[in-house]
Amino acid sequence: MHATHENWFKVFRTRAKELKRHIVLPEGVDDRTIQAAAMILKEGIAKLTILGDTAAMKSRAAELGVTIDGAVLRNPNDDPETQTFANAFYEARKHKGMTPEKALETLRAPLYFGGMMVKSGQADGFVAGALNTTGETVRACLLAIGCAPGIKTVSSAFLMVHPDEKFGEKGAMMFGDCAVMPDPAPDQLADIAIASADAAKAMLGVEPKVAMLSFSTAGSAEHDKVTRVREALAIVKKRRPELQVDGEIQFDAAMIPAIGQKKFPGSKVAGNANVLVFPDLNAGNIGYKIAERFGGCSANGPVLLGLAKPGNDLSRGCSAEDIVNTVILTALQTA
Repeated sequence: MHATHENWFKVFRTRAKELKRHIVLPEGVDDRTIQAAAMILKEGIAKLTILGDTAAMKSRAAELGVTIDGAVLRNPNDDPETQTFANAFYEARKHKGMTPEKALETLRAPLYFGGMMVKSGQADGFVAGALNTTGETVRACLLAIGCAPGIKTVSSAFLMVHPDEKFGEKGAMMFGDCAVMPDPAPDQLADIAIASADAAKAMLGVEPKVAMLSFSTAGSAEHDKVTRVREALAIVKKRRPELQVDGEIQFDAAMIPAIGQKKFPGSKVAGNANVLVFPDLNAGNIGYKIAERFGGCSANGPVLLGLAKPGNDLSRGCSAEDIVNTVILTALQTA
């Protein structure tokens, strides 16, 4: 990784240690989770609960030559609170056809038990996905943790760090949504913008400057896709009038001051954006991968946005270090 990435993650590590958040890792049967937990505990990055067969986790840690002695180990199959969580889950979901029996079966699954730990305040955040698909992880977060007040859309953002500090906030910026919502309606796009801005403030410790991206800048083109971005911008401004947000705006006008001043004179965001909101998942997914592969950015995430409390998804190809970094970012989301 480049120096700018390393510099930011030193800051993130220090802030996570100061916050001392409690994170639950539901995939205790996975070696990478055990190895990551050992690193997190050794460095004092966060307090941990790891879910799985407690004897098997201790045995596997010993075989891997690491210690997870500082973590709380819980097994949803026989934990005394599984029934309590199941009762709460049933009450919340019975209008959707949930039965007490189905609720108990669901809460024996570590993903849902972990989600209910976060929901009940026993943990501050949740990190999974080394073994489970994105769909499974997001669904557990949505059903167990639920959406934040005023937000109806669960989306995602990548924390992108560019080697050149002139971009974004000393090289760092949020890209949303690049992983979850394929074709957001204006109100959903507004949710993505607000959640991405809040994530930038919590994680980077900066005032967000939000660019609503399009192939048009300030009326340079007319199209239904442009209209959708304008409608989303109007919703954001109405809901969060204090937020620095502008659009519709092209990528170059959002990121390069000279181009921003020329194409969008008078905009405080143009040329200075640190939160980029893509109009749909096609643009977002392609955009972050171009930034990563051609632009030399490090792509960190995706972090899930719009939940009442943080829950995050890992790639199934992740390393132990990736899990550590995601736990750090999850802790920062609570700031």
